[in-house]
Amino acid sequence: MRILILILHVFLFINISFGQFTKTPSEYVDVFMGTSNSRWMLGPYATVPFGMIQLGPDNQGNQWMGGYEYAINSVSGFSHIHAWTMAGLRMMPTTADLVIEDRPVDAPYKGANAGYHSRILKESEKGSPGYYSVYLYDHDVKAEITATTRCGFQKYTFPEKKESRILIDLLIPSEYGMKINDARITKVSNTEIEGYADCVSSWWNNYKLHFVLQFSKPFKIMNGWNEGKEQDDITEITGKNDIGAYVIYETEKDEEILVRSGISMVNIDQARLNLETEITIPFGWDFNAVVNNAQEAWNKILKRINVAGGTEEDKIKFYTNLYRAYAAKQTWNDVNGKYMDPCENEQESAKGVAMYGGDAFWNSFWNLNGLWSLVTPDITKNWVNTQLELYEKTGWTGKGPTGLEYSGIMEGSHEMALMLSAYQKGIYTEDPGKLYEAMKKNVTVSGINHECGGHAGNPGLDNYIKYGYMPMDKGVTNKTLDYAFDDWCVAQMAKAAGYRKDYKYFIKRSENYKNSFHPEYRFIVPKDSKGKWKENFSAFDNYSFIEGNSWQYSLYVPHDIPGVIDLIGKDLFNQRLEEGFKKSKEHKYAAHALDRTGGRKSEYYINHGNQVNMQAAWLFNYSGKPWLTQKYTRDIMETYYGSTPYHGWEGDEDEGQMGAWFVMSSMGLFEMNGGGDADPVLDISSPLFDKIVIKLDENYYPGNEFVIETLNNSKKNIYIQSATLNDRALRSCRIKYKDLVKGGKLVLIMGDRPNINWGKH
Repeated sequence: MRILILILHVFLFINISFGQFTKTPSEYVDVFMGTSNSRWMLGPYATVPFGMIQLGPDNQGNQWMGGYEYAINSVSGFSHIHAWTMAGLRMMPTTADLVIEDRPVDAPYKGANAGYHSRILKESEKGSPGYYSVYLYDHDVKAEITATTRCGFQKYTFPEKKESRILIDLLIPSEYGMKINDARITKVSNTEIEGYADCVSSWWNNYKLHFVLQFSKPFKIMNGWNEGKEQDDITEITGKNDIGAYVIYETEKDEEILVRSGISMVNIDQARLNLETEITIPFGWDFNAVVNNAQEAWNKILKRINVAGGTEEDKIKFYTNLYRAYAAKQTWNDVNGKYMDPCENEQESAKGVAMYGGDAFWNSFWNLNGLWSLVTPDITKNWVNTQLELYEKTGWTGKGPTGLEYSGIMEGSHEMALMLSAYQKGIYTEDPGKLYEAMKKNVTVSGINHECGGHAGNPGLDNYIKYGYMPMDKGVTNKTLDYAFDDWCVAQMAKAAGYRKDYKYFIKRSENYKNSFHPEYRFIVPKDSKGKWKENFSAFDNYSFIEGNSWQYSLYVPHDIPGVIDLIGKDLFNQRLEEGFKKSKEHKYAAHALDRTGGRKSEYYINHGNQVNMQAAWLFNYSGKPWLTQKYTRDIMETYYGSTPYHGWEGDEDEGQMGAWFVMSSMGLFEMNGGGDADPVLDISSPLFDKIVIKLDENYYPGNEFVIETLNNSKKNIYIQSATLNDRALRSCRIKYKDLVKGGKLVLIMGDRPNINWGKH
């Protein structure tokens, strides 16, 4: 009996001991990682996957990569929208002398103060998926924030004060800047405020933000301001540009006041409906319940990939990067499906369809597309439905539909790569004819300045078709490459939908990239409409290239890497690529000083810090040296990617693209052409972990789970010695997508030296 009791005690002790170290995936997420070098869309904001709301701290002005900077120990306020080219509805609890100016945090003192911002105690700043909190030193207020898809929830803990305030500011600094044409803030009661702001991005995007705010405690009065002029004890304020309001309380020590907020791009009633549906009815004033709801939403996605082995830092990097892939794009329809289309007409999506938006799909086929389709095929399908809705209602698909507007941002119409892949993988199968029709327009009708604003389609397409390349006097040279890939995508969709004649035409046109390869230099070289090559050519000159140079773009033909290798020659191709990696290692594979362009005539080779070059490490799988893909994918994960606020990514992390690359590569998986083949394939490299279990969605895929197991894996043993797929020898460095989603196991035997005979078949 004593032995049984002893065994039971030991068993309980072991379970308790291990339980102390058991974490949910969301607990590995560090929302501050990389936030000292992040875009407006990627701060430590409270949000849920694809949330319309990204509610959190701002502390910078109108500037590139503005929003939140970890190194600044101040907070200007907490704004609700952090979408690309969109901002709005900032709130701030204050108790110090009244200020209605939102001045820069480093502004010199003017009069008694320098704006309503506050210094913070950095050690008080906390964050996790769906939650943020900080102590505002100058106001002696603790602010806590959480969110649902379309609603925010804030809790302010005030000191004892005769006058405590909550400010509502509608004109705020953002990455792209904005102005307000018209706005209104109305007191509905002493516990509710509603309003709208007709916003114009300094670049292109017009949108009307509607909101409803509900307060847990009745406020005494509401005051407001417009363009510096204060108005006291008001029920409504209207105006444009700098406009805001504040409510006043008398508070006791540690008194909590909560604020629920709902937003909508449609109207105020819709904002109120969103608030009632997502917070008021299910949660009431239970702040912690909303926090838990957000964390559950995150864990539902994060738990779809379980990893074992590796270091704690590896797991932090993995789950934080997985989180980032879902944290920066938005849902733009309301709880009942209503949304505003690019022409500002009210529409309603089909039941169960979420309308998504965000920055460009430029090269997302190398990262986000593959991750979404594998882990969350329902999200991929919603993306396709969003594109078909846009096409049906306003004539075109959208390459960067933030707020569901046409932007024309970046090169090519690479949303089509996602649409094609969704069909080829069996995620979207309902109407291949409609899918093809929507895609075909982008490669047959030259892009336009859309009558409803923004740019739709591929600009200068007529010149590309006429000359068989994009002349440098008609457009940038890299459009030849982007448009050729678009042609390939449409060709594959034409074939799938049964349009054989169209397939032959577009597959031939997808070879147009060859027309820009200089026969002697064997680089992509700009040439004009008369066929004259650019003089004084340098492979590191970014003249006529967007955010890259000739050296980088000469590798940028996702649909025909074997064709590129033939044009350059395998030996020269490998020589260049190996030299590029060796010379780029000291820079952590990023053009630090010139993250976005590579710099005119600056000698930058591999720049993982931008989209053009993110496939580079995987190219060795196509040039007969897959062990170098294994070497450099692991090295990029170790050196380019970090785990601190100052070193998360060394470049332009566009809405989770770099995060998704890390996640896919740490599983040893990649899609060179975005999964667009009739029978899609995945490249294989060296996984970061000992075991990876991918939970497959039974609504889309026949398998239950796919397991990737590495034996003898370590930071040193990064080379694949041999492999089996479902107990059968695998000699190729690729597997078919259909084999993965059937479920099963890929086993890789690792070693510290390359096996130059594996993976070349």
